[in-house]
Amino acid sequence: MSSLNMREKRVLEDFLGMGGGYVLNFSDRTFGEFVHEAVDIEIHSDEYSIHGSSKAKKLRAFWEVESDYLVGRLLNALIDYAQDTAREPTEEAKKLAERAREIASRLLAGGPSLDDLKQKAKSLDANHLAEQIRRMEDSVETDPSLAIGTAKELIETCCKTILSERGQEISGTPDIPTLTKATLKELNLVPEGVPNAARGADVIKRLLSNLSTIGHGLAELRGLYGTGHGQHGSTSGLTTRHAKLAVGAASTLAVFLFETHEQTK
Repeated sequence: MSSLNMREKRVLEDFLGMGGGYVLNFSDRTFGEFVHEAVDIEIHSDEYSIHGSSKAKKLRAFWEVESDYLVGRLLNALIDYAQDTAREPTEEAKKLAERAREIASRLLAGGPSLDDLKQKAKSLDANHLAEQIRRMEDSVETDPSLAIGTAKELIETCCKTILSERGQEISGTPDIPTLTKATLKELNLVPEGVPNAARGADVIKRLLSNLSTIGHGLAELRGLYGTGHGQHGSTSGLTTRHAKLAVGAASTLAVFLFETHEQTK
């Protein structure tokens, strides 16, 4: 659920012209298409019809259900659309747009950006990967343990996808350190592959060595605080900032591995 307060909601409702059930100049069809393109969500699903069937009521439900990050992204897209389609905005309308943009920026502050990873999922036609990305976005603020667990699973999916596309057989149920090591070796992302004569060889080797520890660290964090393991009844989980760290690290590693895979296969 987003952290929008009543004052911010009033500003946004005024800016988006939500009186009478409308949102800007969208029809039901174009509003659905716009939201899907902006945040990959079906706004006309039952989940967002809890207050009614109008576009404004569905957007209000979206604000209640989704995280700050997703709400901020959609708001930015709506603000861009409103400004692009406005003919001669008044000074009052410009000030209202600025206030709406400030609200969107507040919601987005500190949120992990998974746009690059989403593009990789689309190019690979990887539905399972896309679902993991969506799950991390939805849970990073509302359910940090789920986000941490999914970040670890993301690295597993990334490694298995790359190894499979390169014809490398995956036998048994290897753990994440084994999968990461095999993927780095297949992509020649190992310190031994950097010639000593290369400029900055020591730094490059150190960075490559650290790559393999990301997956291992996520696996350990998931075992301690993430989903997938029963915890002691008095266990206190990690906070949103820890989940953002896990999701950000997993996303950065996955994008790097996918880009290396695409450029070297």
